[in-house]
Amino acid sequence: MIAGVGTGAMTEVEVLACLSSLRRHQRAGQRSPHKSLLVLYVLGQLVATGSSAVAWSAAVEKLADLIRDHGTPSVTPPGQRAAYPFTRLRSDGIWILDRDVPMDRVQPLTANRVVGRLDPRLEDALRDPEIAAAAARYLVEAEFPPTVAPDVLMAVGLDPDTILTTTDRFAAARPRRSSWTAAVLTAWNRQCAFCGFDGQLGAATVGVEAAHVRWFNFGGPDDPDNGLALCSLHHKLFDRGALGLSLGDDLRIAVSASFTSRTNTGQAVYDLHRRPLNPRPGTPSPAEAHVVWHTREVFKGPALTSGPVR
Repeated sequence: MIAGVGTGAMTEVEVLACLSSLRRHQRAGQRSPHKSLLVLYVLGQLVATGSSAVAWSAAVEKLADLIRDHGTPSVTPPGQRAAYPFTRLRSDGIWILDRDVPMDRVQPLTANRVVGRLDPRLEDALRDPEIAAAAARYLVEAEFPPTVAPDVLMAVGLDPDTILTTTDRFAAARPRRSSWTAAVLTAWNRQCAFCGFDGQLGAATVGVEAAHVRWFNFGGPDDPDNGLALCSLHHKLFDRGALGLSLGDDLRIAVSASFTSRTNTGQAVYDLHRRPLNPRPGTPSPAEAHVVWHTREVFKGPALTSGPVR
């Protein structure tokens, strides 16, 4: 029984309110997208097959990959990380397991061939394509920045072009500062703070974007010391955790040891490692608190052990 929802078919507003109440461990800005990733994965299964039922044996590898690629850095074994949302989502009243197994334990899930599925009323509501799109959009935008959201949707088998152009009535309560993007680009001379790319098309800047160090949807402010101008490639790599910043006497770029590339173009990313940021006079460097957050919650550490010093 879904708490706080009346009888009859669930409306879009009820579905979104239900998903917004998922219990997440987000103390002091910590990310915990595990439950949302499970719901998105199951939603992709529902859209593809008409059923939200997924066996643990079929879900564990995919869910572990999703958490590895889009969750926070962790040394916890992949199967264990997948077991957390698969068992704990029950406490939110929207997820049902066909066996009563302990929280967080892999062995009982495997031994009992456990199958999970969404609450039948929620599943029925999500068979409506518009409600399903609104639910997917809410979950992915609550957990990830715009550079990463399409990757997550594609990974669970949902169409980003459909999902991210859908409108819904569950608008974010926190407004964005409309002048922030232009201010960040201007502060960094409209060039990438990492590689210096400064593309222009006529009078317009192209391929250079304003990036939050601490993500906006996790309390990151639209302040100058939470912004970098980055080219589209390095913005994406920064938000995916392949690139980060290291604190010391000065701020330097860090490249994750998990990042690999086979081509000369891709290997140019390695050359960024330990390159210092050189903001123009008067431009604030990213604040230490925001860099610490990005390192803890996003960067896929450890960093490369060596690299060029400039």
